Amino acid sequence: MINRIHRIQGQLNGVIKMMEEEKNCKDVISQLSASKSSIQRLMGIIISENLVECVKMSEENSEDSQACLLYTSDAADEGLGV
Repeated sequence: MINRIHRIQGQLNGVIKMMEEEKNCKDVISQLSASKSSIQRLMGIIISENLVECVKMSEENSEDSQACLLYTSDAADEGLGV
C-alpha cells in the first residue's frame, strides 16, 4: 500500500509541476482524475483488508462480526462522502 501512496504522491507532484508550467487545463484535470481514481482504489483496498482482518479477529475471539461490518460501512461512507 505504501508503494501506491508513493505513486499517488508522484502523480500529484506532476500536477503541481504542470500547474507551475501553466500547462493546458484539460491535461491537468486528466492527471488529477487519475490521482483521484488511484486514491479511491487505495481506499477500497484499505477498507476491504480492514473488514477481512476484523472478521477474522471476531471469529478467533468468538465474537459477533456485526460491529466490524458497521465500522467498515461507516468508514466507507465517510471515505465516499456519503
